[in-house]
Amino acid sequence: MKGLAPSALTRWIIGILVGLFFAVPLLSTLIYTFRDGDSFSLVHWAGLIDPAKAATYAPIWTGLGNSLLLAVVTVAIVLFLLAPTMILVNLRFPRLRPAFEFGVLLPLSIPAIVLVVGLAPIYLQIGRTLGTGAWTLAFAYGITVLPFAYRSIQASIDAVPLRVLAEAARSLGAGWPTVLLRVLAPNLRQGLLAASLISVAVVLGEFTIASLLNRQVLQTALLVVNKIDGYAAAMFTLLALAFCFLLLLVIGRLGRTGSRRTTP
Repeated sequence: MKGLAPSALTRWIIGILVGLFFAVPLLSTLIYTFRDGDSFSLVHWAGLIDPAKAATYAPIWTGLGNSLLLAVVTVAIVLFLLAPTMILVNLRFPRLRPAFEFGVLLPLSIPAIVLVVGLAPIYLQIGRTLGTGAWTLAFAYGITVLPFAYRSIQASIDAVPLRVLAEAARSLGAGWPTVLLRVLAPNLRQGLLAASLISVAVVLGEFTIASLLNRQVLQTALLVVNKIDGYAAAMFTLLALAFCFLLLLVIGRLGRTGSRRTTP
C-alpha cells in the first residue's frame, strides 16, 4: 500500500492545480473591481461608502441582514434539533440509523427547483400564519443543509465512544441535559463547528429557493444590484467569500482549542 501513495511532486502538482482552480476566478473578479476604464483605481471600492450611492446598495444591506438572520436560525436548527436527534439515534435506536441516514441524505439528490415545488404550498400556509418574512426560509434551508451537517456531525460521533461517555455520566447521576451539554457536546465540538460553518456557507450562497419563494436574501439582492452596478455585485461577492474564509479560520481555531481541552 505504501507504494501506491502519490509522491511529493504529485501532491504538489495536484495542490497547485486545485489552488489555481479556485484562485483564478477570484483574482479575475478582484482585478475587475479595480478596473476604471483603461486604468486601475479604488474608485469602485470607495463607492461603497459614498452616500450618493446608498440607495443603490440598499437592497444588498437588506439582503445581507436577512441572510445573516437566516444563518443564525439555520445553525440553531442544526445544533438544537439535528444534533440531539443524531445522538439519540446512535445511543438508543442504532437499528434506525440506516433509515435515518437515508432520510437525512435524501435532500442531496433532490434539485432545489423540485424542492421548491413541494415547499410552495407549505409556504403559502406559513405566510398566512407566520408572515412572509425572510426568516421563514430557515425551514427550507434547514432541509437543504441536512446532508452536509449530518456528515460533519456523524464523523465526530463515530470518532468518540459516545455510549461509554453517556453511560459513565449517567452512572454518576448526571441528567440527560447535562450529558448532552457538558459531556457529549464538548467531545463533538469539531463536528458541530464544521456543521455550523457549512450551514452558514449554504445560507449565504443559496439563490434558487429564495428567488422562487420571492424572499430577499444576499444572492437575490446581488442579482438586482448587478443590473445597476456590476462592480458592486462583484465587490460584495468577494466580501462574502472573505467573511466565510475568516469564519472558517475562527471555527478551525476554536475546534483545535476545544480538542486540546477535552483530550485527556
